[in-house]
Amino acid sequence: MAESDEFDALIALGCIIRGETYHFELVANESGAGVTRLALDYQIPIANAIITTENLEQAIARQTEKGTDAARVAVEMANLLDELS
Repeated sequence: MAESDEFDALIALGCIIRGETYHFELVANESGAGVTRLALDYQIPIANAIITTENLEQAIARQTEKGTDAARVAVEMANLLDELS
């Protein structure tokens, strides 16, 4: 999607639920770094809405607010870039 040049902004959606191993930390850190890397490489704003939770209940409780916030941020970033160009 970033390569297509069809979008003014993107939203990275996901949920990482902690398990019993260190893998959770690795996935959480690398997903954030990956989103940042894509935004820089393709010069496109990407709102990071990848949540990290302890369990499914927390994920469900946070999903709507996080998604709504990410959509608002993506639009604001796209509008700001448009104003600056």
